[in-house]
Amino acid sequence: MKTFMDEDFLLETKTARKLYSAVKNEPIYDFHCHLSPAQIAQNINMNDLADAWLYGDHYKWRMMRAMGIEEKYITGKADNYDKFIAWARTTENLIGNPLYHWTHLELQRYFDINEPLTEKSAPIIWDMANTLLQKPELSVKKIFEKFKIYAVGTTDDPIDSLEHHLAISTGTAPIGKINTKVIPSFRPDRALNIDSNGFSVYIHRLSKVSGTTIKFTDDIITALEKRLDFFVSMGCRSADHCLEYAPYTIDSGGSIEKTFRKAMAGKRITQQEADSYKTKMLILLSNLYAQRGIVMQLHLSVIRNVNMKILSQAGDNAGIDAVNDYNLSKNLAALMGHMELPKTILYSLNPKDYYPLATIMGGFQGDGIEGKMQLGPAWWFCDHRDGMEEQLRILANLGMLPVFVGMLTDSRSFLSYPRHEYFRRIMCNLIGKWVENGEYPCDMKKLEKIVHDISFGNAKRYFG
Repeated sequence: MKTFMDEDFLLETKTARKLYSAVKNEPIYDFHCHLSPAQIAQNINMNDLADAWLYGDHYKWRMMRAMGIEEKYITGKADNYDKFIAWARTTENLIGNPLYHWTHLELQRYFDINEPLTEKSAPIIWDMANTLLQKPELSVKKIFEKFKIYAVGTTDDPIDSLEHHLAISTGTAPIGKINTKVIPSFRPDRALNIDSNGFSVYIHRLSKVSGTTIKFTDDIITALEKRLDFFVSMGCRSADHCLEYAPYTIDSGGSIEKTFRKAMAGKRITQQEADSYKTKMLILLSNLYAQRGIVMQLHLSVIRNVNMKILSQAGDNAGIDAVNDYNLSKNLAALMGHMELPKTILYSLNPKDYYPLATIMGGFQGDGIEGKMQLGPAWWFCDHRDGMEEQLRILANLGMLPVFVGMLTDSRSFLSYPRHEYFRRIMCNLIGKWVENGEYPCDMKKLEKIVHDISFGNAKRYFG
């Protein structure tokens, strides 16, 4: 029997262990996350383990609800210690769940705690970890240094001031000079979601911030272009879109303008009307990205807020989102065919989409760019061992695995960086199995280059 989560955790072969040893200290380029730029600028220390683990972590909230934990211990106003005890009771039942591994990797890497978290061990772990959380060694700056965080790509609305990014980049924030690049990412979802509540209010805010009078849809593009150029001046290297499905409806300009006027008047918009507007905006925005060398990330196949009761209690991002099962291939291929495509990463929350996405992206490779089109890493509901292995296998079968840009955290937590270790172990184990099964030569120089590039080098080159 193997030791619980020891140094050879998830590494089943000699080759896998050699490969992981070669990359375990590689820097991290976390190109998509939801860390708070304000908290980075302030160089915060987290108050306690509940603050570090449970605030904003909808992954954990879902499992706590499944365990029958009352909502007051999840998103409610219960005491932090009581919330932590509820999480500990949940954790010890998470056999086979990636949260179990992540939780214990974080206990090991941040706090040197190797004891499994249970309801019984929770009080001691609470005291030990909380003492360490207050030390300078676990400030944001020291965490970035400890895990060699080369860059983080935050997620930012076009109307954001980016004041914290400016303070960080100039060294005038409390965090001072740091080696980590804190890079804004352009996320214009609210300007595209014409069928959402608050659209007209948002367009008025965009108008004010950009200094653009918005009467027509082309004015929205003008306003977004101004904000994009501001983001680029602040170091932005990517844009990000979260989509339930791939919209593709080509309509006349007059019809789209009529739809826009309806939305600004607060009237109901049909799905077809919304799709025609979104199609136009996505095509025009992709052209702007291509002209500026901005990577376009498309996060697909999400259903938002399926539980209205919890939504009313806890708001958005409360762990009540789900996997969408639209057929997206035909629309996505048509939409991309109308774009002046920049470098593009295609993600799906539904693993059934990996195979078609990998074939679609193959039709748009080229322009002398290595790995221009990327099959995004296993994301959200898919970022467990099976999901990562499936994504890697499909990419290897249908694409070019050695040019893959690797993993991300997609996290709001400063304790989430061991997820990159988790991915690297899984990747090295999979490649090691192929080698030891005689499916690829045991050329360690070549193999180490592949795992080095996927772990860090490819992302650094891809985002620039």
